[in-house]
Formats: sequence, C-alpha cells, structure tokens
Amino acid sequence: MAKNNRVEPIVAHTLIDALGRDNVPTHWLKAHEENFSRISAYLAELDYISNKLAEENVSLIALKNGGIARGIYPCPGCCPMGDLDVLLERKHFRKAHQILLSHDYHFEFRSPLEEPDIKAAEKSGGAEYWKILSNGDKLWFELQWRAVAGRWIRPEQEPSSEDLMKRSVPVSGTSVRILFPEDNLLQVALHTAKHSYLRAPGIRLHTDVDRIVRYQSIDWNVFLKYALNFQVKTAVYFSLAIPKTLFGTPIPDEVLVRLKPPVWKEKLISSRIKKAGLFNPDEIKFGGLGYILFNVLLYDDFNGLWKAVFPNRIWMKERYGFKNNFLLPAYYLSRLKDLLFRRIS
Repeated sequence: MAKNNRVEPIVAHTLIDALGRDNVPTHWLKAHEENFSRISAYLAELDYISNKLAEENVSLIALKNGGIARGIYPCPGCCPMGDLDVLLERKHFRKAHQILLSHDYHFEFRSPLEEPDIKAAEKSGGAEYWKILSNGDKLWFELQWRAVAGRWIRPEQEPSSEDLMKRSVPVSGTSVRILFPEDNLLQVALHTAKHSYLRAPGIRLHTDVDRIVRYQSIDWNVFLKYALNFQVKTAVYFSLAIPKTLFGTPIPDEVLVRLKPPVWKEKLISSRIKKAGLFNPDEIKFGGLGYILFNVLLYDDFNGLWKAVFPNRIWMKERYGFKNNFLLPAYYLSRLKDLLFRRIS
C-alpha cells in the first residue's frame, strides 16, 4: 500500500525510527536508501543549475517538494518526487531556456496535450525539460514563471513571480531560493487543488502542506489575507482540512472556519472526494464531465468562474496571439472548447 501510494520511503524512515534499523526488513531500508540517493542527485543538479543561472543574474526558486527537500525538511530520502519544479521571473524565461539547453537538457513535455513550442510554453506559464544525470537517473525539470499555472486557475488568482521573488528567502550555502512561508503554503495548497486533492501523486501531495506548517512559522493572518484576496477560499480550505484530518497538521480551527465554503458546497465536494478516495492515485478518479464539475465547484462564486472561463480581452490577446477585437468571440469559443474537451480527449 505504501508503494502504491508513493510514500514508501516516508513509511520506511518512520519504521526505522520506531523499531530500530536492525529490526526493519531490508526491503524498507532499500526503499529509503534508493530514494535518498535519487533525491540527493536531484538536489545536486538543482544547485548546479541555480549556480549557472546566478552567473547570468537569474534567480531561481525551488517549488513544492523540491523546495521542501532543499530548504525545509531534514531528510531528502523522505521527499519522494518525480521532478523538480522551479520558478523565475518571466523576463528571464527565454534566457533560462537557453541555459538549460546548453547544459544537456532536452525540451519536451510529458503530456501529449502540450506542444513543444517555446512561444506557446512561455504564454502558458512554463516548459518542461529532461536530462540523464551522471548516476543514470532521468530528471524532469519544469521551468515556470507562473507559480501554479492550472488551466482552471485565473492568472490573477496566484501571486506574480516578481512579488514572490521579492519575498523569497535564500537557502544557506546555495544559490537556490524558496518561497516565503505564507507564499509557500498558498502555492502548495493551490497545487494540491490543481490535482483535485486525490489525483497522482495522491496522498503524498498532502505531506507538502503538513511539512510547511510544521517546519516553517506561518503568520495565519497574512495567509488568510492572501487566500481571501486571491478568491481561493474553497480550494485552499480542502487543501488544509485534508492534512489536518489525516496527519493532525497543526492548522488553527479558526483558520478553517474563515475559509470554509457554504454547507451545501462543502458536503458536495467532500462526498465526491470520499467517493473517489484519497488513496491509490493510479485509479481513475473522475470521468471527463465529473472532473469539469469538480473544478467548477472549487470557485468561490459564479463571478470567479465566469472570469476564469472568459478572461479579459488583454489576457486573451496575449495568450492566443491575435490583435483584431472582432476575433475575440471566436477565441472565447476556442478556450471554452479546450477547457471542456481537451482533457477528455
């Protein structure tokens, strides 16, 4: 079950602490040692690339599990991840792209829904690359200028990369930076919601919130202000409530009360999560229509949903690359088609 839910090295470390290394079967020891070796190699590469970017006056923020492993959680072996996600300011995106290509990275997306075109990648918020490390591991590296960049998340619902960079903090002894605690918690909460709380990598997602809350000092008033200003109360509520229930994450009850959606919405979303199940992330959790309806429920109100589906004219022109205002209705129809059918196909 630990393997199916991708938390094998975390469980292994806990067993070692509880029972002693000599009393733990070797397959658990191997799971932790292999992950420790792999993540250590990932972090060494993160340091290397951050140094190369720093030489060109480009700062890099390690996001999510990569940032947690590099600057927050004490054991890399307990931070299983399949890739590294980093954030930088948009103005540096093309320069960073060229630097990665010059250091043996290959520009390619894992998802067949994305086109390997740097112009399209820049417009959407990020690009993916891969590289074979010296130890033989294949590392996927995601370069982003949007902190979340979900198709159902409006750009104005996430902090700008410029603001995040200004507030970010350095990791001692490296060129890597991590998000300020309240920014970090908001980013992982929105990322968890982006994965519908239960799609792959599943329950492991919720350890991100738990570790940030336990290992960083959170100003809950500041965090609440962010969640309210960005109109993400509903999405963030479940990202906090789930780890509090599962792990006893020390999130104040009054914070959840402030974020809690209307009773009817909470029951509807909770019942859908319960039906799909938080475990076994490789199972099919949603049908196409069910996935769309679930995302619709995560908006705080209808106005927010409307703005997400039909963004303003300036954003549409930049995203789709047209200039004539008369073409706007046609591109709105194209966007609606993408939101409704692209994932289903």
